[in-house]
Amino acid sequence: MGRSGEKWLLLWITSHPESRVEIKLVAVGCAPAAPSWVPDNMFLGRFVHALDTKGRLAIPARFRDDLIAGAVLTRGIDRCLTLYPVDVWKPLAERVSALPISDPDARTFRRLVFSAAVNLELDSQGRILLPPELRAYAAIEREAAVIGVNTSLEIWAPERWDEVTAQIDLDGAAIAERLASLI
Repeated sequence: MGRSGEKWLLLWITSHPESRVEIKLVAVGCAPAAPSWVPDNMFLGRFVHALDTKGRLAIPARFRDDLIAGAVLTRGIDRCLTLYPVDVWKPLAERVSALPISDPDARTFRRLVFSAAVNLELDSQGRILLPPELRAYAAIEREAAVIGVNTSLEIWAPERWDEVTAQIDLDGAAIAERLASLI
């Protein structure tokens, strides 16, 4: 309460992904909680962008805020590239590092994940540099499909991504049925 008896309130205006505006009134001194519809590191959708002559790829604007603190790019399991926000990468890297070095599969997986990993930062235009060896691994030439997979992004050669989506169309229902007990 101020001297005049008015309640001091903080007006918090946020933009909703579906283009509505949410207005919250929060008492001063209380930290506003993030709206429930704004999960951390949630990447969804498919976007195709051209690479420039230096091999830089523009990250879709809606994903950039989650990558400001830094990101790690590495080989994906399916001949794509995987881009992790640094806060997602760290616990994953710890789990991979904790795998027993006596297990040959664990050693191979460590090599797959770490040997080609690079730390990246977005440039002032929201781009990342895809190193030539990673572009070659994923067969990315002029364009790349950026695929949101919840906590990370996959970067595909568009032709390969088209093959994957065709396979999803054929096998998706059967896969969903096999995995239904996990969700």
